[in-house]
Amino acid sequence: MFITFEGPEGGGKSTIIQRIGDRLRGEGRDVLVTREPGSGTVGAKIREILLHSEAIDSRCELFMFLADRANHVTTVLRPALEAKKVVLCDRYSDSTVVYQAHARGLDPIGVRELNAYATDGLTPTLTVLLDLDPEIGLKRLTTKDRLDDEPIMFHRRVREGFLIEAKRDPNRWRIVDATKTVDQVEFLCYAYIKEILSHEQDPLPFEGLG
Repeated sequence: MFITFEGPEGGGKSTIIQRIGDRLRGEGRDVLVTREPGSGTVGAKIREILLHSEAIDSRCELFMFLADRANHVTTVLRPALEAKKVVLCDRYSDSTVVYQAHARGLDPIGVRELNAYATDGLTPTLTVLLDLDPEIGLKRLTTKDRLDDEPIMFHRRVREGFLIEAKRDPNRWRIVDATKTVDQVEFLCYAYIKEILSHEQDPLPFEGLG
């Protein structure tokens, strides 16, 4: 089961994912918690460049995210899913569509096509959007990286982009108000995940490229 968490900065994804992971492990499930960018040795190097370097050209940034994702799918995600693990991922392909197309202004059709190639058709079973006003989210941050430091209008476009993407595929997305308490957010996310896990006989999500 492949579950992704998306949303504007400061939504609490990392905290919620860890708490959900602990709950599922307590039920005896085999859980993998991972993230993008930054999984594995290669991913860690790409993450450092993406989040802590000087300004990066938008197209260069796009291809770096895609390189990280292709490596992540091949070396981490597919092996874990084939081993029947519950995979909880902090950001995935939707973030690239939102940040690089909606927020950066790159061609959305091209971004989607490249994203599909990088993922080799691997799509999440469920995507949870932790939604909140970017002004609120940014105030929660104790440290900031290169993307966090973007102007507020950039972050507003990010939030709008996530909401647009959620409307495009309502069967996959669930929206949770991230301004609620951590316990409330965890409860809602856990309920959505348990609903999906009740159908865990579903096959490995794969939409081949033909």
